[in-house]
Amino acid sequence: MRQLRERPENFHSLLDFEDLCATGKLPTFSFLEPRYYELTPEFPANDQHPAHDITEGEKIIKWVYETLRASPAWNDTALMIVYDEHGGYYDHVATPLEGVPNPDGKVSTNPAFNFTRSGVRTPAVVVSPWINKGTVIKTPVGPMPTSQYEHSSLGATMKKIYGFPDFLTERQRWAGTFETQFLTRTTPRTDCPTTLPNPPAPLKEIRVEASQQKMHSLQRNMVGVAAAMNGISIEELKSLNIVTEEQGGRFAEAQLRKNFEEKGYTVSDKYLKL
Repeated sequence: MRQLRERPENFHSLLDFEDLCATGKLPTFSFLEPRYYELTPEFPANDQHPAHDITEGEKIIKWVYETLRASPAWNDTALMIVYDEHGGYYDHVATPLEGVPNPDGKVSTNPAFNFTRSGVRTPAVVVSPWINKGTVIKTPVGPMPTSQYEHSSLGATMKKIYGFPDFLTERQRWAGTFETQFLTRTTPRTDCPTTLPNPPAPLKEIRVEASQQKMHSLQRNMVGVAAAMNGISIEELKSLNIVTEEQGGRFAEAQLRKNFEEKGYTVSDKYLKL
């Protein structure tokens, strides 16, 4: 939220991403977010979060890959596809309990928890012409005997590649990194497909209209962030009675637009339909 308020020039639409790829002007690091709210059937949510249809997420992954693949910067690019949850499926691998550092020294007292363990595994895919076909990496080599690949591995890897002065947290210092995987080849691969297969058609019979679907916890949190951005109090937000996905999405969009335009940035009315 602080970055949105203070550095709005760093935030763009996926349409801008498409233009930057085509012109070879993509920034050194870009973080792409899916659509978290289903505004209309024409613009469905594509974040693959329940109860959204996962095929919509497959469509945007396909589009991002193909956009990058056609970019003049493809041979210098790595696409990382990561998730913050495991989808609720049973994981037969026990979560690490030994040697996992507390990230920042903070602990919870109610309930008591010291954050010295990891959770269930989540998917992570790295796509690059510098990665050998079929590469599967399970356990990192260091930097510590108990190190694992986890979400902090992204920041830790960037720290090593770009030479940042220090790690952000102790968990990031502990996390395994994967920058060495880009050094196993002397030339980029030329057999990477230019297009991916189309995902199956969405299951329209199970889709709940956005005007009827209630928001889940992540969407409610994002509405709260959008409200705080423009000084809307919790009491004021409650009085608006924002309940459904469509209401939440429209509210968050309006607050972002207001915040950006107050700082002199023009917000496009164009959307990317996939």
